[in-house]
Amino acid sequence: MNKQEKIANYQLMLAQAKALFANEPNALANLANASALLQQTLPNSVFTGFYLFDGSELILGPFQGNVSCVRIALGKGVCGESAQKKQTLIVEDVSRHANYISCDAAAKSEIVVPMYQGERLLGVLDLDSSLVGDYNTVDQKYLEKFVAVLVEKTKWDFGMFGVTN
Repeated sequence: MNKQEKIANYQLMLAQAKALFANEPNALANLANASALLQQTLPNSVFTGFYLFDGSELILGPFQGNVSCVRIALGKGVCGESAQKKQTLIVEDVSRHANYISCDAAAKSEIVVPMYQGERLLGVLDLDSSLVGDYNTVDQKYLEKFVAVLVEKTKWDFGMFGVTN
């Protein structure tokens, strides 16, 4: 997909996300729909989902894809590193990333966007692609906007997940 197609897909996805989350504050519903929307938008995805912070580590949340790692310590793997550094991380080739945790052999590249509400870590958005080099600054820009909409429109009551954050 060329850059203009990718941007058009993301713009449509953002419009859909705004409508989808506009009148629904439930975190579980929004995270589940968000992962499905991302899976539909990004055709090379093998994992689109969330890890939620429980106060000490990241716990697998709603996602689309194969069975995945359940618990990730802060600083470990791309998800834990992104959460700890408070920045989006793009890994062009996961086989060359020293801190990569392999949960699915089909994953070739990854982007992780941390989710913060002010200074409070909520979790991370984690996307894995079946293609090397599938993510770039276009993805980063639009996925950060997507996360901002999700964080703003959602009531973050983690008690429903058994999370004490």
